[in-house]
Amino acid sequence: MNLVLIGYRGTGKSEVGALLATRLGMPVLSMDALIIERAGMPVPEIVAAHGWTGFRDLETTIAREIAARDGVIIDCGGGVIERPENIPALREHGLIVWLSASVATIVRRIQGDTQRPSLTGAQSFTDEVAEVLTRRTPLYRAAAHVEIATDALTPAEVAERVVEIWETTRR
Repeated sequence: MNLVLIGYRGTGKSEVGALLATRLGMPVLSMDALIIERAGMPVPEIVAAHGWTGFRDLETTIAREIAARDGVIIDCGGGVIERPENIPALREHGLIVWLSASVATIVRRIQGDTQRPSLTGAQSFTDEVAEVLTRRTPLYRAAAHVEIATDALTPAEVAERVVEIWETTRR
């Protein structure tokens, strides 16, 4: 069984995934890192060369490949839920944990990030996060087995909650 972390950028997936890997003795696979490795270029260049559709196509391929593994922590990109076909693949052998946060928390955590191009165009950063999060929230909710709000928690506290859920589920 896999442990799958979903959520918007800045909700703590990567940091919590690293903590979980140490705590649970499981390897963590970053979908974004695997996409970058496979494409041989950073995300902004993938999107510039192939558009968001090309990026999402590659993301779906990677999601299917790593979901077929067993005993791994999967740190999903924030938009993995944009493609409905990704969810059954991730759910088949995985517990999906949605790490959520408010718009204000997300903006505070990622406002200096230059690794992702705009998802909506010419909006302010805060307006973009709010718009995309509004669209994605029902998708995260539908995909997840459980939600953990990360706004007021440290990554270690989030990881501890995930471990408790994981251990209860594995019994």
